[in-house]
Amino acid sequence: MKNQFQTFKIFSFLFILMGSQFCYAGPPFNTDDPQPVDFRHWEYYISSINSFQQGTWSGTSPHFEVNYGLIPNVQVHLILPMNYIYSGHQTGNLGYADTEIGVKYRFIQETKNAPQIGTFPIVLIPTIKNSTFSNGQTQIYIPVWAQKSWGKFTTYGGAGYWINPGANNKNWIFSGWEVQYDLSPVVTVGAEMYHRTSDSVDHKSATAFNVGGLINVSSKTHFIFSLGHSLTNLNFISCYVGLQFTV
Repeated sequence: MKNQFQTFKIFSFLFILMGSQFCYAGPPFNTDDPQPVDFRHWEYYISSINSFQQGTWSGTSPHFEVNYGLIPNVQVHLILPMNYIYSGHQTGNLGYADTEIGVKYRFIQETKNAPQIGTFPIVLIPTIKNSTFSNGQTQIYIPVWAQKSWGKFTTYGGAGYWINPGANNKNWIFSGWEVQYDLSPVVTVGAEMYHRTSDSVDHKSATAFNVGGLINVSSKTHFIFSLGHSLTNLNFISCYVGLQFTV
């Protein structure tokens, strides 16, 4: 029983890290892009991220995201997540812990022959004392993203460094690349491959993929989704489902 409980705690912590540290990046994918929200425009998301491994579900139910084009080429960002974890062998938990804030800055514009490039520093701030969903330490992510489009085809990606304090924790790197294609004015499909290095002395690195897309319900309402699976070391299934509202 003791070993089962320790295993459950390890899985729980891993899912929390996956859900809170890199699944929010570029909805509905983990990989992000350098393109900020247009000046004086808003993006709102109501979404749920879910991961399944060894009989345990975890993720957000839901999380709320807001992005605003503060000045040209600069976007401010906020995520408020309601986290959950449930196992058929253990009591489920639901709670709030870390608030995510960030600033996306595009410093190179896209041209016919060159990509746009930007950065999107993110800070995870422990907001409510909750040891199930937070280690109580502020975490910082510093990435660089690039993107290039040719007609209906767009590709983007990059890498970033997580500063991850805490007992037995390690700073780690996320890298990913995404490709997408506009099938029509209504439907866009895409896929990504990503890799993350080990974030603690107890965890291994992982490589995984997602496939997904976007459906324009209207000019201001968009349904976004993705489904993915691990490829190395870990064995997990992940998904993202959400609504995006643009103003």
